[in-house]
Amino acid sequence: MLLSAALALSAMASCSQDDHVPAPAQTYVLVHGAWQAPYVWDEVRDQLVSKGHKVMLVELPGHGSDKTAPHLLSLDVYRDKVIESITSAGGPVILVGHSMGGMVVTHVAEKVPASIRKLIYIGAFVPTSGQALVEIADPGSQLGPNLVQSADQLTLDVKNEKLTDLFIPDGSQAAKDKVIAQYRAEPAIPFTNKVTVTSGAFGSVEKAYIKTLRDIVISPALQDQMIAAAGIKAVYEVNAGHSPFLSQPAAVADLFLKLGM
Repeated sequence: MLLSAALALSAMASCSQDDHVPAPAQTYVLVHGAWQAPYVWDEVRDQLVSKGHKVMLVELPGHGSDKTAPHLLSLDVYRDKVIESITSAGGPVILVGHSMGGMVVTHVAEKVPASIRKLIYIGAFVPTSGQALVEIADPGSQLGPNLVQSADQLTLDVKNEKLTDLFIPDGSQAAKDKVIAQYRAEPAIPFTNKVTVTSGAFGSVEKAYIKTLRDIVISPALQDQMIAAAGIKAVYEVNAGHSPFLSQPAAVADLFLKLGM
């Protein structure tokens, strides 16, 4: 009887101690979408870092301060840039892709599946094998009518007066001003590049999807369709427009932390 009681007390003490063990530190690699740049992740990064995690922000070529000419860009170029960051991390990472970045991280996961602990899509495209972004039809999107192609067909612009309405209708004025100030025309060629995925590589990576419920760039209906086609079972939601990391950074950081446990 005394032995049983002692064992029970020991087990309780062990459980109590385990309850206070913090989640292990993770490395998050965050990939922005089209017409944006690494700055969009700044507040989310700060919150993750404050919890003891490492965060790497990828600047896709032709975005942010990178001056690579549009005619030199492709989805392969984007993929290889992300793989550079993953390699420098020195271990499996949590890879996150937003919007067009979903095409990129899918391409990456097919190439280096063992380097990815978990793949997270947030308001992002998830292609089926052999599919290019331009081939993913979304009747619920309001983006298409507000795009303007350059004369040389190498870049795409979003009509200035519609930019924040599309990408961050629910954000603060400061966040909207940042989107406008950081805006650049988007390289067009990667939109036409196809992604090939296999069950043995991409299919082996654990995945989660965070739906953006008020999104008018990638509609919730299309998100549901892509989630089902990819067989993603871990599905979460944020009641935000297309850029929740700008409008609701705390909610996004909390979801990343939850998924990283």
